[in-house]
Amino acid sequence: MKYLVILTDGMSDEPQAQLNGLTPLQAAKTPHLDRLARTAFIGKVKTIPEGFAPGSDVANLSVMGYDPVKYYTGRSPLEAVSMGVNLNDDDLALRCNLVTLSEEDSYDKQIMLDYSSGEINTAHAHELMQAVANELGEDSFHFHAGISYRNLLVWKNGRGRDVQLTPPHDISGQPITNHLPGGADGSALLDLMKRSQLILGDHPVNRQLKNSGHPPANSIWLWGEGLRPVLPTFKELYGLSGSVVAAVDLVKGLGICAGLKPVTVEGATGAVVTNFAGKIKAALQCLHQGDDFVYLHIESPDEAGHQGNLETKIWSIEQIDQEVISVLLDGLADFEHIRVLVMPDHPTPLRIRTHSSEPVPYLLYDSQNPCSEGSQKYDESTAAKGLYIAHGHQLMPYFIRGK
Repeated sequence: MKYLVILTDGMSDEPQAQLNGLTPLQAAKTPHLDRLARTAFIGKVKTIPEGFAPGSDVANLSVMGYDPVKYYTGRSPLEAVSMGVNLNDDDLALRCNLVTLSEEDSYDKQIMLDYSSGEINTAHAHELMQAVANELGEDSFHFHAGISYRNLLVWKNGRGRDVQLTPPHDISGQPITNHLPGGADGSALLDLMKRSQLILGDHPVNRQLKNSGHPPANSIWLWGEGLRPVLPTFKELYGLSGSVVAAVDLVKGLGICAGLKPVTVEGATGAVVTNFAGKIKAALQCLHQGDDFVYLHIESPDEAGHQGNLETKIWSIEQIDQEVISVLLDGLADFEHIRVLVMPDHPTPLRIRTHSSEPVPYLLYDSQNPCSEGSQKYDESTAAKGLYIAHGHQLMPYFIRGK
């Protein structure tokens, strides 16, 4: 038996007036997904437990079969694992975005123009992060460059620090005034953010970006704090070994914590435009080479949702259908018995440009037990008619064990 999860990050959405009340998933041309849906079980699942913010960390933890109530320790420690950064028990890890802020004289009055600095390329990001580390790094604060705008800060012996932080993608286009670091110890992080703007504002890389019409990465933004995670492995939970195919450190780190092997795909970016076909080919190759289980993550529709771009989100969904699901369908006959789970981790509605906690549609296909009453289309509406799973971490054992 082989198992493949295709996680389409943030793909589900709300009805759009521009689409005559359809969601982007309903409006997109998805003949291959719909073909799969005709013999699959379709339903909805709530991946975000009550009381949790609807982050990709919580959602993917649920999808992988781990109860966030029991295992969640924060987002950034998972990214640290992926980046090979060792955390001590008392270290506090934080995501360090490179963002584009407006340039009013007072930092407190600036606007969050772009949480990703225009999806800055990794080479430019590394130069900027090196400048930040050289000036702001010290015994307590260790900066680590990651991929594109996604970087890391480790606050040594930061356990127990009282900080209240806001994800930058939650405040796109808004003044940052009411979203600056709070809590008894938040001032230390705010100081780093303000000082970073003095370092980055006139950096040669940013001068180059501005001259080419690209948003400058003129500040760091700290959020997503957490402590080192401890998870039972996938092998311990389900008796399965496998791989994680992901470009973003969060999902890759979660996979590593679960005992899955990380797989790097050339051209996989963790952005809207990525190597869609390369990722599914890598996943299928892992299964052919002996893996029991592969978790394939695609970030593209989530980024489109954060950008509030309807056309891009539809394009992203259609790319997944044309370049991922079509390849999967062509390869299904190579396996004697395979189960496939297709789903987003959470919605990323265009209206709010950030995540929501609403249940998401899932598609569960079993090559030896096709559903005789499948749906003509995979989308939010048809999924609402199927089996509803109230606790997201219960979907994985249902997928693997069939009960």
